Parts: sequence; C-alpha cells; structure tokens
Amino acid sequence: MQLSTYLDPALELGPRNVLLFLQDKLSIEDFTAYGGVFGNKQDSTFSNLENALDLAPSSLVLPAVDWYAVSTLTTYLQEKLGASPLHVDLATLRELKLNASLPALLLIRLPYTASSGLMAPREVLTGNDEVIGQVLSMLKSEDVPYTAALTAVRPSRVARDAAMVAGGLGRQLLQTTPKQPVSVVVHPPVSYNDTAPRILFWAQNFSVAYRDSWEDLTARTFDAPSLNMTGSFWNDSIARLSLTYEQLFGATVTFKFTLVNRFYPVSARHWFTMERLEIHSNGSVAYFNVSQITGPSIYSFHCQYVSSLSNKGNILVPDTQPFLWQMTLEEFQIQAFNVTGEQFSYATDCAGFFSPAIWMGLLTSLFMLFIFTYGLHMILSLKTMDRFDDHKGPTITLTQIV
Repeated sequence: MQLSTYLDPALELGPRNVLLFLQDKLSIEDFTAYGGVFGNKQDSTFSNLENALDLAPSSLVLPAVDWYAVSTLTTYLQEKLGASPLHVDLATLRELKLNASLPALLLIRLPYTASSGLMAPREVLTGNDEVIGQVLSMLKSEDVPYTAALTAVRPSRVARDAAMVAGGLGRQLLQTTPKQPVSVVVHPPVSYNDTAPRILFWAQNFSVAYRDSWEDLTARTFDAPSLNMTGSFWNDSIARLSLTYEQLFGATVTFKFTLVNRFYPVSARHWFTMERLEIHSNGSVAYFNVSQITGPSIYSFHCQYVSSLSNKGNILVPDTQPFLWQMTLEEFQIQAFNVTGEQFSYATDCAGFFSPAIWMGLLTSLFMLFIFTYGLHMILSLKTMDRFDDHKGPTITLTQIV
C-alpha cells in the first residue's frame, strides 16, 4: 500500500508506456561498491542509469522495498495500466512500435551473477547498465514518452540483524526475513481459570492413539473456543486439568493431568510433581506414570517430547501391560502453581545437563588423565646409579649368592 502511494501519481499523470527493468539480485551496496560514489565517476558502473536520472523530469529512489511488494509489482502495474505485461529484449523492442496514447507494460529481465561465477558482478552490472542505456536511447529516438522502474526480486547481499527502515517503508534491501518452519503454528495455551488463571498447558502437537489408531487433538485443544474442562480444579496443594473430547474413537474421552505441590525441607522450597495422567473412556480408566515431570513450583515444566513411544523418550510409562493407549506431546509445557497472568514462568527442562556425549567426553578425559598421571609417576620413580666403574681402581665384582 505504501509503495502504491508513491507510484500512483506517476502512473495516473505520467506517460502510459511503462518499462520495468527487473533484476534477479540487487542490493543497495552494489551502488556503493560500483557506482563511483566517491567522486570517481569515470569508474561508475551505472553511468547510463545516472544519466537517465539526471535528465528525467522527475525521479524517485527508494532505498527500501518490501519483497512482497516486488513480487506483486507486475500485477499492480497490469491492473493500473489495463495492459498485459510483455516480455521483451533489445531485438524485440526494435520491431515493436509503441503508441503514446495506448498503455503498454514492457518487462525486461536483467541478470546478476555472484563473484564466484564466470563473470564478476561489476562486469554483469555494467552489461545491465548498457542494456538500460540502449533501451532508453531507442525510445528517445522514437520520441515515445515513458516511465521506467528498476528493481530486483531479492538482494544480492544479506546482512544479519538489519534494522527496519524508519517510517515503516519496508525492509532494507540487505535484510533477509528469518525463516519460520512451515509446520509451526503458534496458538495460545489452554488456561484453566477460577478467579484468576491457575493452570497453563501448551503443546505444539497433541496426538493420541487407541489400538494404534492415531488422532491429532491439537486444533481441538488449543484453537477450540469451547474446550470442555469440566472436572478441573485447583488449590495450593493439588491441581487437576481435565480435558474432555466428544466422539473420540467413537466415545467420550477425558484426559486428567494431576499435579501435586509439596514442600521439601532439604531444598527449603516447594516442588511440584505430576503424579499421574488418567484416560477415562467407556467407564474404564488407564493410567500413565509421569513422575519425571517435576520442578520447583515457581517454574513451569518444559520438554521437547512427552510421549509413551520409546523413540520419543518414553516419559509416559503405562501402569499396566498390555496398554491400548499411546500419547505424544511435542514441545510440552505446563504450569499449575504460581501462575501470573496467562504467561508461563521460567521453564525447567526435562533434558539433563549431562548428555551421553558429555559423559563419554568426561570419561575419556579422565582415562587419558589417569594414563598421563601414571606415566609421570613412573618417570619420577626412576633412580640414577650411585656406583660406577673406575678404570684406575679395582673393578666392581658382583658375587652371585645362591
């Protein structure tokens, strides 16, 4: 929308023949590096472009253009002019006859190669500038008024942590958009409230299985405005989060997370523990032992996988065997005590500080240290001879005693 406010006056009041020079890659630093901006105009790569800007009745330079705006620029110009874009080159343009009274949208693609390619960027940009000069000279010789624009699909140089442009005009050409995984969906946590938020529960993915038939409950849990939490309750010592789902595996299924808050004199602080996870279905109850979910009561608990599957950590331990239920919670986080608002406190993670790789490194280092210490001890235990042969005196005689 902001880009259109700049272009609308030129397209409504200016010439109806529009040239769009579209380069694959271009950054603001290319003009600094190859434009002769330090007074060396004879070394400028953009001589034809600079000359066109100097001779133009009006010109506009935008140092920041949003990538999405560039991707929709052709469609915007097509709708504004009422003419379909025509991809042309120099040979086609020589045979094309433009009419000042009829709108035309000419699209001219310009290449760009990195310095690791067959041609250096300066050479490629110089060639592109020559193409721009020839096209503009051709239109000038035919006395056809025009409006020209030069932009690029993406930047040729990317700088990390580039600041946003003041005034909200878009990103700098040097800035890249941080990539977000397509599968990640941000949704608010489930919150059980009485007079205030008491229990917070969140997971990136919440899936359950009955007799190896899996169901994804993520959308029904976190994006559902009418989630059934009947049976949930909270006090200072115990909290229970109850989630009920209709028509799940052909029945009404309730999941109950029970957490207990206790004071431990050894650490002189309160710790919470999830004592059990219950699954109520068709009058039967199945239990998971989840004692590994624990931490200080002032913190929340986070784990990448809380699952009954062995390849996901096997934190959920079935109470009996055989067990018909399976469950996986990805990026699981829960807090049932000392909740402030609807945001989790600092999280204690299920991942231990010492990973198997760290333990192997420590054991190997200790073993090598033991070898080094033993060798050093053996070297220090060596004793020099205190008696030597004297060629002028009697020889040393060693009598063998049997």
